[in-house]
Amino acid sequence: MNDQAEMESRDEKHKDRMVRLKEAHDTRLAAATLEKGLIIVNTGAGKGKSTAAFGLVARALGQGLRVGIVQFIKGAIATGEAAFFQKLAPQVTMKTLGEGFTWDTQDRQRDISTARLGWETAVAMLRDPSYDLVVLDELNIVLRYEYLPLEEVLNELRAKREMLHVAITGRNARPELIELADLVTEMKPIKHPYRSGIMPQKGIEY
Repeated sequence: MNDQAEMESRDEKHKDRMVRLKEAHDTRLAAATLEKGLIIVNTGAGKGKSTAAFGLVARALGQGLRVGIVQFIKGAIATGEAAFFQKLAPQVTMKTLGEGFTWDTQDRQRDISTARLGWETAVAMLRDPSYDLVVLDELNIVLRYEYLPLEEVLNELRAKREMLHVAITGRNARPELIELADLVTEMKPIKHPYRSGIMPQKGIEY
């Protein structure tokens, strides 16, 4: 087989494969008739969990949805996302209610009190019918360290409005939350600049 014939054969096989993929995709799409607000969980040891959630915020804002964001744990340093979303109020409301990571505070009771304040703010957003998407950034960390009762959080999520979307981020998502969620993504670390002695970069990591 000459080069031209080989290329044509490869192209034809590619076309056949794409036809089958499209048929399978169209079949799945036609079967997806349920419309509902999703519970989305971004977890895992890799970076990008919050970043992915903020990308979702950008998409929601582009579609004219109203977004609420509550950041647990974080708050020790000013971030680019907080500065940016502040400019987009009132279409997006962001509340950063943490005091830094647990190794910064080193005070469990203080962390519990801070988490409770964040959760009260989150519940108000979850129950506010003006929001279409609520992001609970680093809530998984709060649940991992049992700063909030897991069942209390799960019950609130179960009771959410039918069309409200909720995105939850942080490492070590609890199995019960994963079971409740509609979409779960685990970030896997491959390389990290810290391991090469590179400090956090402005506009990239904060």
